[in-house]
Amino acid sequence: MRNMAHRLLVRRIWTISVKDIRRLPASTAATASPSFSASLQPSTTRVSFLSPSRTLPRSLPHTSRREVSFNVQDHEDFTERVVNSELPVLIDFHAQWCGPCKILGPRLEKAVAKQKGRVAMAKVDIDDHTDLAIEYGVSAVPTVIAMRGGDVVDHFVGIKDDDELDSFVSKIIGQ
Repeated sequence: MRNMAHRLLVRRIWTISVKDIRRLPASTAATASPSFSASLQPSTTRVSFLSPSRTLPRSLPHTSRREVSFNVQDHEDFTERVVNSELPVLIDFHAQWCGPCKILGPRLEKAVAKQKGRVAMAKVDIDDHTDLAIEYGVSAVPTVIAMRGGDVVDHFVGIKDDDELDSFVSKIIGQ
């Protein structure tokens, strides 16, 4: 019984806002105590946050951040998001069991993030996408390949320090 009352209370809180309480007549608003004791009683002023008058705008302003990196799902996804990308793309070929990959991945993401959307990063797990690893000649991990306009422009194998990664990424975007 107590659990059901709690659920009803939570549902009620979600369906009526503070603005709605302020709009109620003074006599009704005075009976609404901080303990929400009146909130379990039926009300004719119920307003849902999902009602048409409270819907969010269809498109948000251009404040959304582009993903710094993404995991490649399949060959089609690779073609669409990497080969056909307008941005230069760094492809991080890695494996779950690879210790150096776990060190390089976050460093590479940090170097890409510093470029603020001028370069993208695709992560390819070679165990899940062996076909892509073979197609791009990956024989050891970690391997990072840089592509621009669908063409491989540079690559490296192994770990690099932060300065070398920053330099590699800057070179790829043409700085």
